[in-house]
Amino acid sequence: MGEIEVMGGVAVESFGAGPGVVVVPGTNRRAHHYEPLARALAGAHTVHVVERRGRGESAARGTSYSVEAEVDDVLGVLERTGARVVFGHSYGGLIALHAGLRQALDALVVYEPGVSLDGSFDLSWMEAFNRKVADGRFVSAMTTFLKGAQLLPFRATPLLWAISVLLLYGREERDLMPLTPAELGEIARLDSDGSRYARITAPTLLLGGTKTPAYLTGVLPQLAKILPNAEYSILPGLDHNAPDETAPDEVARQLRQYLVRQSR
Repeated sequence: MGEIEVMGGVAVESFGAGPGVVVVPGTNRRAHHYEPLARALAGAHTVHVVERRGRGESAARGTSYSVEAEVDDVLGVLERTGARVVFGHSYGGLIALHAGLRQALDALVVYEPGVSLDGSFDLSWMEAFNRKVADGRFVSAMTTFLKGAQLLPFRATPLLWAISVLLLYGREERDLMPLTPAELGEIARLDSDGSRYARITAPTLLLGGTKTPAYLTGVLPQLAKILPNAEYSILPGLDHNAPDETAPDEVARQLRQYLVRQSR
C-alpha cells in the first residue's frame, strides 16, 4: 500500500518518486486495483492513484453527477501534486480526455477509454441494467453489464454467466454497482462525432488490446485522427483489464517508453 492523502474530498494513494503521473480508475474499480501498475511505474515516477468519489475514504458523490465533477477532482489532484501527466483506464479514460480539454498537460495516456463515437458504444442494455441495480439485484445486474459490454471472455449459458459473475467478481465489485448507472449515462450523453476532442493539446497515447471487443478499440484510430498530437497502439494479447489485472507491467512499460520519448 502507498501513502494515502485526502485531497479536496478524494483519497489519493501515492507510490514512488519522480515526475508525477495521476491514474484515474475505471468503472467498478478502486484505487487498490491499480497498485501493480503504480508499483511498476514507481521506479521512474511518483504515481498518484485517485480513489474516485463514493469509494473508500473519498467523499460521497454529490446529488448531481457528471464527468465534469470527476474532472474537477482530477484537476485538484494535479494542482496539489504538481503532476503533469494523466493516465485513465476505461471510464477513467473518458474522464482523462475531458481533463485534457480543460488543462494543458505534458502527456495524456488512455487505455480503451469509455468514449462513444456516433453510437459506437451500444448501450441498448442500459435500461435493464439500471432496473436491476435499482431493485438491488446486483449479481443479475453485473451479468447484464458484462454481457452487454462483451467483457466475459467466453460464451456461456445463463447459468454459467451467473456462476462466472459470482466467481470472478466479489462483494466489492457488486457493492460498486449503484455507482455505475450514472457513469453509463454520461457515456450515452457524451456520444458525438468526437470533434470536441480536437481541442486537446497534450501529446496523447491511445492504447488498447487485441483481446478487447472491437467497439472499445475501434474508436482509437478515429480519436488519433481527431486529436492534433495523438498516436494509438493495439497491443497483442491484451484485454480490457490489462492495466488493473492481466498485464499491468506491460501497460506500465508502454507508458514509460512514451513518456521518455516525450521528454526528449
